[in-house]
Amino acid sequence: MGYDVHASGLFTDAPAGEAVWFTHPIKRIMTDAMHLDLAGLLRLLGSPDIGAEDSGELFALHRVPRGTTLVHEGGHAEAVYIVQAGSFKTVRTAEDGYEHVLGFSWRREVLGYDGVAGGRYAFAAVALEDSQVVVLPLLGLDALRRRVPALDAALQVLLSQQLRHAGEIAEVMAAVAADVRVARFLVQLSKRMAAYGQSPRRLLLRMNRRDIANHLGLAHETISRSLRVLSAAELLRVDNRDVEILDLDGLKRCARSTRGMADEVALRAAA
Repeated sequence: MGYDVHASGLFTDAPAGEAVWFTHPIKRIMTDAMHLDLAGLLRLLGSPDIGAEDSGELFALHRVPRGTTLVHEGGHAEAVYIVQAGSFKTVRTAEDGYEHVLGFSWRREVLGYDGVAGGRYAFAAVALEDSQVVVLPLLGLDALRRRVPALDAALQVLLSQQLRHAGEIAEVMAAVAADVRVARFLVQLSKRMAAYGQSPRRLLLRMNRRDIANHLGLAHETISRSLRVLSAAELLRVDNRDVEILDLDGLKRCARSTRGMADEVALRAAA
């Protein structure tokens, strides 16, 4: 299952004059830690490294093995995390033990910020693949944001984008037909991949069918069936987790539809 990366402290065995922002409960990992300076963090966030000159801050980089829980739902919030590489799913667990997949996060997205307001994480974040994150301890983060306006602005932009992505799930869930719901999910995923500088047509699904089904409120078997329907319509080519969008405009038309592909075919046949 990998190790639990939820614990924190300030690690100060750094060269003179360097403040290392670091969290991890396992000492051997602490001594082998990699770090990112403030200029590198700003570049990761897509912001010019203005205000990062000779700052001295070093932020810990954590490797998070696939399947490892980065933050635990209900756990004490001591840090937020920026995804540098890999991907995560955010999960909330109901009282009956049912796990609801709320969303997925990739490079340059923020994890754990939901814990700032109440002091505890509202959701869990689990690595979908071997990943790496930058650790931003909450202690001192406000002061750093005030001192480096470029960092504050970059974080606000990222959080705004993530709020927009979270709102898009309402549009996905509004679709009655399962294949339309899956089409909307893929169109939104395509847009996000394009924003990350990746191909909007060649998608490698890091999440499995069960995670997608859970996220979309559908049965596992329904996801596979909907992908077959979209493939039969020559909108997609699907090979396990590799999805190639053959007709992006057609997929967008399907995503805007109020009927499923099967209903559209039946209507055309009856006309």
